Amino acid sequence: MLSQDIAARPLPNAAIVAADATDPILPLELLELELSLEGFSGGEPSFCEAVRRAAAAVHGDFLFDLPATGLIADCRRLAVIRIPEGNTTMRTLFAALDEDGAEIRLLEPDEETEHLLRFADAFVNLVQRLPEKPKEAAQ
Repeated sequence: MLSQDIAARPLPNAAIVAADATDPILPLELLELELSLEGFSGGEPSFCEAVRRAAAAVHGDFLFDLPATGLIADCRRLAVIRIPEGNTTMRTLFAALDEDGAEIRLLEPDEETEHLLRFADAFVNLVQRLPEKPKEAAQ
């Protein structure tokens, strides 16, 4: 799952290098995220909730999900999440539900998904610009 998709791609500025500097290790947040997704029992209806819980477990954010058939190979739905990377930055990842609806795999943005990363960045920028609702109106 994670080891095939994320570890196969370089992790710029995020990989923790082992003592001998030859064995990169996944950052703790990614391992926690993978472990949180391990309990996924399958099915499209529970996909978003599983990804939301996993993102929250690492103090990350679930941004949105969308149908992904045709966007990414062997992918039915795609969720966009952001997880902390260091103290002040967030890292965008994709959680992909496979065509069978049985497994979630995490994907690093790459050339194939660059347009989705730009869309996610624009979404975050827009949300950050929205004014906060007064607490009285929310009640």
